[in-house]
Amino acid sequence: MSAWSWEHAARSLPLLLDGFKITLLATVLGTLIAVVLGLIVAIARRGLPPLFGYPLTGLVEFIRMTPLVVQLVFANLVLSAHFDTLTIGIWVLGVHYMTYMAEVYRAGIDSVPQGQWEAATALSLPQSRTWRSVIIPQAIRNTLPALGNYAISMFKETPFLSFIFIGEMVRQAVSYGGNTFRYTEPLTMAGLIFLAASYPTSVLIRKLEKKLA
Repeated sequence: MSAWSWEHAARSLPLLLDGFKITLLATVLGTLIAVVLGLIVAIARRGLPPLFGYPLTGLVEFIRMTPLVVQLVFANLVLSAHFDTLTIGIWVLGVHYMTYMAEVYRAGIDSVPQGQWEAATALSLPQSRTWRSVIIPQAIRNTLPALGNYAISMFKETPFLSFIFIGEMVRQAVSYGGNTFRYTEPLTMAGLIFLAASYPTSVLIRKLEKKLA
């Protein structure tokens, strides 16, 4: 058996592209969940009294410090009777990365100069408008590159969805290998697809980071 077969590489490609659609869908929706929930958690942790803030902080730390694979398997066991597997996987990805993005938002909020807060107070702006019009726009501007990097990290960790039998790209590659006893070609092609999708995005994020700096 030869070390590489272009025929098997070509034959595996349609299957991999079908899996890539699921990979991309999980990444996009998971990122949206993480971005929105992360901002909500960052604001809540800053504004809530300690009685509520400490339990929220503990929950965030627990999620961040436990393996994503364990969370996926546990959530699937508990929720599979009520939700389809892909929905569970997307939400677990989103909630897991929400904990990282919440820290990014927290750093972005802390980077807003104290004078901005004082100016909003001097103008008697309501707290809701201070957050909406002054703090959040500056915080997001400061955190966009880091948020983008976490989105790429989520994209690269979507193969963990295979642990709950979601047919993402790497699972499709392994499935092709199991049927043909040719693993080198489909797994290599899957890696190249990951590279082709993530590298241009990382370049754009670096350019954005330089522009914002």
